[in-house]
Amino acid sequence: MKQGVRPAPVTEAVLAEPLSRDSGRLADCRFGREDIALVRHEVSARLREAGLAGDRLHGFILAVNEVVTNVVLHAGGAGRLLLWVSGGSAWCSVTDSGPGIPTRFLASPEVPEAFEVGGRGIWLAYQLCDEVTVATGPIGTTIGLRISIATPVDTSSQ
Repeated sequence: MKQGVRPAPVTEAVLAEPLSRDSGRLADCRFGREDIALVRHEVSARLREAGLAGDRLHGFILAVNEVVTNVVLHAGGAGRLLLWVSGGSAWCSVTDSGPGIPTRFLASPEVPEAFEVGGRGIWLAYQLCDEVTVATGPIGTTIGLRISIATPVDTSSQ
């Protein structure tokens, strides 16, 4: 490490310098165990400003919170979150440097048993988001979440 250069503490959420609204990027932060609530509140505020509202906002925040919590509990305790808006959707990417997700958890998740401890985070993300992507390997995992900002049209009554 170069003398005089200190990395930011892992346990402190570090938001990027002022983010340009023109780029669509809303947040770029590193997080650790102590930052889960801070990250959740920041994501919520940024998504509200971007126009996501109601149940879809709350569901997306819950999905993001579950993925961030999984990083802290299962992937070394620290990660990076990127949040942006593009093409009428809000996107979130959460990356860690953990050992990767075991193959048995990569199949489309099934409904967890009622008394099963854990195992609901990724399942909830699939239920609450319009799209979930997972890239994983021995040097880390990136989970992508997408939700349309516009309220979907209910065509069931037509």
